[in-house]
Amino acid sequence: MVYGAPPRWDRRMQQRLAGGEAAALGELYDRFAALVHSQAHRMLDDEAAADIVTREVFTHVWENPDAYDPRLGSMRSWVARLAHRRSVERLRSAERDGCDSGPGEDGDAPHDTADLDERLRRATAAARADYIAATLPEPLRAALELAYIQRRDYRQTAADLGVTEMEARRRLRLGLQLLATANLAPVDGFSPPGYGRAL
Repeated sequence: MVYGAPPRWDRRMQQRLAGGEAAALGELYDRFAALVHSQAHRMLDDEAAADIVTREVFTHVWENPDAYDPRLGSMRSWVARLAHRRSVERLRSAERDGCDSGPGEDGDAPHDTADLDERLRRATAAARADYIAATLPEPLRAALELAYIQRRDYRQTAADLGVTEMEARRRLRLGLQLLATANLAPVDGFSPPGYGRAL
């Protein structure tokens, strides 16, 4: 989706980075480092590799601030795309290095490309869900956390949030719709209690 003018913060941040303002990089890091690191860690399942990807992403941003195209989305989404791309590159590189070590015991390559593609697909979906969950508006995130983590039904969720049952159902429905854009069903088919009926 192509957007109009970028939000003021994004536009100003790009200008500051292009001007070589180190404080701007620090501010960007403070705002997005946890997102980048968690996305990389989710994909790579390796703390050290996630640290490296995080450094690579912010180095790239610092060296290439003009690569950000505000017509394609927010600065946050650009940084998330960079994290995803670097993580995929690292996974593919590790796969190539593993295959370069020689054939497996049965004479075939030790790693299956289809297996790597499936790992990438699952990791990408999980990282996207993490990103979406992290960027949900607080009212939606709070409702989903009550329902899926604390296992509250919509009536209990409404009471805990101090909203009407209809509003609780609306927040849950909207939050689930946003999470569905990551192409994920509820984890292991889990639905929170009391949600057998349509919201």
